[in-house]
Amino acid sequence: MNFDLPEELKVIREATRKFAEKELIPISQHMEETKVMPAEIIAKLKELGYFGIVTPVEYGGMGLSNVGHCVIQEELARANLAFCLLISGNNGIGSMGILYFGNEAQKQKYLPRMATGELLSCFALTEPNAGSDAAAIQMKAEKKGDQYILNGMKHFITRADISDVFTVIAVTDKAKRQKGGFSAFIVEKDAPGFKIGKLQDSMGSDILHQCEMIFEDCEVPAENLLGQEGDGWKAAMRVLEEGRLGQGARSCGMARRLIDLCVDHANTRVQFGKPIAANQAIQWMLADMAVELYAMQCMTYDAAWRLDQGDRTQARASKVKLFCTEAIGRIADRAVQIFGGMGYMREAPIESIYREARALRIYEGTSEIQRLIISRDVLNK
Repeated sequence: MNFDLPEELKVIREATRKFAEKELIPISQHMEETKVMPAEIIAKLKELGYFGIVTPVEYGGMGLSNVGHCVIQEELARANLAFCLLISGNNGIGSMGILYFGNEAQKQKYLPRMATGELLSCFALTEPNAGSDAAAIQMKAEKKGDQYILNGMKHFITRADISDVFTVIAVTDKAKRQKGGFSAFIVEKDAPGFKIGKLQDSMGSDILHQCEMIFEDCEVPAENLLGQEGDGWKAAMRVLEEGRLGQGARSCGMARRLIDLCVDHANTRVQFGKPIAANQAIQWMLADMAVELYAMQCMTYDAAWRLDQGDRTQARASKVKLFCTEAIGRIADRAVQIFGGMGYMREAPIESIYREARALRIYEGTSEIQRLIISRDVLNK
């Protein structure tokens, strides 16, 4: 078993790490305070190709593997989770539906411009009454002539206010529901009858917003149906599987940043006449953090590599998502404890990472939903 990265990915990892350390980490705290990502940084992310990490080369992207995608997400997450969230739609749930279920005309129309960042994309599944119970969605899509008419609301949709293209899941057969009654559509931001509703404030950084999406007799061309009618649930579950691996990689990056910060603090913070790193209590917290990070990285990259080999199981992605997002919560909590009162202050990066880490156990499937998926897999075997 050889766990070394291919040389190409080592080069990409090093370049992303240097970019993060030189340009992203220095502005991270200012972003937290202003809730704005500088336009020049967004332009640089586009220029360097980060919006097309996994988009195939024939559609203008880097064409990297799932392992490569995880490598980049881990490095960017060390700087600030917002950088991952900005590019995630174009590299994950906002574009994968088109890549996996779109026809060639749809791919040619959207993927090249997504890969350059000209078009931003996101994925719209969650509704006010359909969170963990995603199969309870109510948004309706009715075919009329050469159009589908969409009615309903989505919410908690990250980046919806700045996105140009949306993959939207709606009900086309209420009797069948998730068993062939859900369909996926490409909806553009200027579609008649579509508008962005409230920007939803969260306990996170809100550098990127979660938003309501409102559809009132929204007209979508029939040619924007992804796959066949009834493919919507299959499309949603397929893209969420890869998204959950991304959550593992982001958790690893955030954990590395927290451990680095804690080590520096423990070596320089003096109490009772000595650095707190000399105290066994601090040493043991750092040891537990390091052990969990090692386990997180092993799980994430093993699962990503297996997916690249075609070994696809929803339960494995759920294991990564469950363990890593819960582990980063424990690591962040220890980090606040090591920093003491300063860790609780907004002027310290620990505080913002702590808040962001909490959300990871909720979106793209709560910990409880992951346990349900995993337990079903265990029982079936």
